Amino acid sequence: MPTITLTFNKPLNVSCQVGDTAYTVPTTTTAGFTVNSYSVTEIGTITRIQNATSNSPILTVDTSLPGTYNGITNFVFFSKDNKANLSSVLGYYADVKFKNSSTSEAEIFSIGADVFESSK
Repeated sequence: MPTITLTFNKPLNVSCQVGDTAYTVPTTTTAGFTVNSYSVTEIGTITRIQNATSNSPILTVDTSLPGTYNGITNFVFFSKDNKANLSSVLGYYADVKFKNSSTSEAEIFSIGADVFESSK
């Protein structure tokens, strides 16, 4: 399978790791907001990460995309395999604090929790 390298100009998210799946989506600017303009395209599986915390990290990705795809300038993101990365809140209680750090008012429309009895 061919590989491509993707170089970024900001550090990667700390949870990005080898084995995750990389995706891309073209974006446009509408009314001052960056929005996705097309459907999401899977790039492939991340096989190597270099300089993840620097300002020029490099991902090596196994891809099945046709032709060369080294000029990706779109929004790139990753997902984890949910078979290996499942988790939920552990312990007997949880303490949650919501904080609005903007200068304008905001509303929360929904809050959910994964709750189950783990012991008796």
